Amino acid sequence: MRPGERIDHVDGMTVEEAEHMIATRLYQNTAKVHFNLFSESQGRFGKRLIYGGHVISLARALSFNGLGNAFHVAAINGGRHAAPLFAGNTVFAWSEVVEKAELPGRDDVGALRLRLMATKDAPCAAFPKKQDDGKPDPALILELDYWALLPR
Repeated sequence: MRPGERIDHVDGMTVEEAEHMIATRLYQNTAKVHFNLFSESQGRFGKRLIYGGHVISLARALSFNGLGNAFHVAAINGGRHAAPLFAGNTVFAWSEVVEKAELPGRDDVGALRLRLMATKDAPCAAFPKKQDDGKPDPALILELDYWALLPR
């Protein structure tokens, strides 16, 4: 893989209400925006938000289609949740190779800096990131910049 290469992870995962509630409990996030249907039905979005850690988990799971040999996340450089996700939305993902790096003393493993992008209800064959006017694509929900280790 080389810098600039893009990988469409092809598949999508629909977020189910019960699934995200269980995952959010496992992540030990008790924020009411994820659990309290009564208060959130009267709030800004009118429903519960999907916990961002669950969004990252779904996007990383989707990334195995195309990056299945990336066996270790070595570093997370940064990221952002660009838009909310709700139960019933379908998550899609794509990755871009940002940089390659040699690992000193290792000829069997190398590192790739990857930018993982996730969208809601928008397959990623067109690699959505920005619109023609330079604004973020409205379907974009996650950008994650990280280093992964891969066998050579």
